[in-house]
Amino acid sequence: MPTRRSILAAGAAAAVPAGLASPALAQGAARNVLRFIPHSNLASIDPVGTTGYIVRNHGYMVYDTLFATDAEFRIRPQMVESWEGSGTDLVWTFRLREGLRFHDNEPVRAQDVIPSLRRWGARDSFGQTLMAAVAEMSVVDDRTFRIRLSRPFPLLIDAIGKLSSQVPFIMHERHASLDPNTPVPEAIGSGPFRFLRDQWVPGSQAVYERFAGYVPRNEPASSAAGGKRVHVERVEWRIIPDPATAAAALQTGEVDWYEQPAFDLLPLLQRARDVRLEQIDPVGSILMLRFNHLHAPFNNPAIRRAVQMAVNQRDYLQAVVGNDRYFRECKAFFSCGTPLASNDGIEAIGGNLDRARQMLREAGYANEPVVIISPTDIPANHAQSLVTQDLLRRLGMNVELVATDWGSVLARRANRNAPAQGGWSIFHTWWVGPDLANPALHAPLRTHGANAWAGWPTDAALETLRDQFLSAATPADQTRIALEMQKRAFEVVPYVTIGQMWQPTAFRRNVQDILPSPVPLMWNVRKG
Repeated sequence: MPTRRSILAAGAAAAVPAGLASPALAQGAARNVLRFIPHSNLASIDPVGTTGYIVRNHGYMVYDTLFATDAEFRIRPQMVESWEGSGTDLVWTFRLREGLRFHDNEPVRAQDVIPSLRRWGARDSFGQTLMAAVAEMSVVDDRTFRIRLSRPFPLLIDAIGKLSSQVPFIMHERHASLDPNTPVPEAIGSGPFRFLRDQWVPGSQAVYERFAGYVPRNEPASSAAGGKRVHVERVEWRIIPDPATAAAALQTGEVDWYEQPAFDLLPLLQRARDVRLEQIDPVGSILMLRFNHLHAPFNNPAIRRAVQMAVNQRDYLQAVVGNDRYFRECKAFFSCGTPLASNDGIEAIGGNLDRARQMLREAGYANEPVVIISPTDIPANHAQSLVTQDLLRRLGMNVELVATDWGSVLARRANRNAPAQGGWSIFHTWWVGPDLANPALHAPLRTHGANAWAGWPTDAALETLRDQFLSAATPADQTRIALEMQKRAFEVVPYVTIGQMWQPTAFRRNVQDILPSPVPLMWNVRKG
């Protein structure tokens, strides 16, 4: 007699589009397949090419890192076996672990590491800073490489062990040697999963299988660090943009794990007997409104300050989250709850519409169009966009909302043309809290023009303060400089902080041992 479990398994298999059904599922081996709904479509497979978290998450499946960040946000060796160098040393030498192999069974060599670091260093904010201090990177032998600095860079390990976008993943030399602005054609890493490119259907699914040649470190897993032991044979990312459909798939057992369920569906999922909700990110995420600094009207800092004055964070947080349990107002430029967070200057985010209208008139706003690009398939970002559309209209601005999918938003936000020529004025997103915890990691606070994150702000004073932070002799000096950076940032307004949220994840009760981390990690996970 068929059990309820077998009926659900059969229903799940039937729900997969023809031609895409997993052979493992067809053989009744569902325990060895982890079916996961990511927060958005995987439209790109180059983790250096964008700060988008979906591509970062893909990167952690496929690639490995020299160092990694553990659950206590300490940097630990990952691909590196041993190294020499610290503090003010100008020469650092690293030796790779024995037995590292790419998915094509080629050995990982120092010759792969150096172009990988160069490619990452051309695009990542922290990487750009590190590369400015690098005089030379050289191969000593196949497992050993050396970095010689032109000046001390005590945060070198912090840079190459950073947790989040963009992560310094180690690529095959032939891909790492490509122009940083040219997407890699394949995803061949040395990480715990192989990417099955022939089964990748953008907008539908991405599939990964356990890499039998991966040798984990002999220690427990801790966030992105430690032993990456894989307990399933296959991971299937199912792209389901509609939140209600995604929640239903989780409830019926068609999928095992839903990364970011919409907040208004949480009560429904809480009542589901076979589903668990859990907060695996201890720091939370920071919502933000990002300006395009290249074109009118937001090339005028006074207009940016007017919008900043108009923002009422609670309006946004209620629209995005709705439940006080999962959010709090946070106006600091460094993540609330981390050591450098401060309330100094936060009155600039005033929620004062009358004052903002006066500031806008004084700034000389001339009815230039404001184009907001918004992803309908990421509810938190789209909800923020709708609040901003309403706010700017009440402020008296000429607003257009372009609603599309997240992949299209990522493509359009790279366009530096004026809004009328295919560019944009504002987009909304969020960053995980650790990405914004200090000036070294904080990409949205960089103001180095053409090389800055999308929006491309320019401010020499903020960049000078950042350099001072990186060379500060004591934690007290770092705190003082970070405070000066925050005061300056409220004047320059590279973006407006919208608030802090904690996004629960949802999974079937037979899914066990998900690692606490701001990044959804698939190793260590078991299915009962």
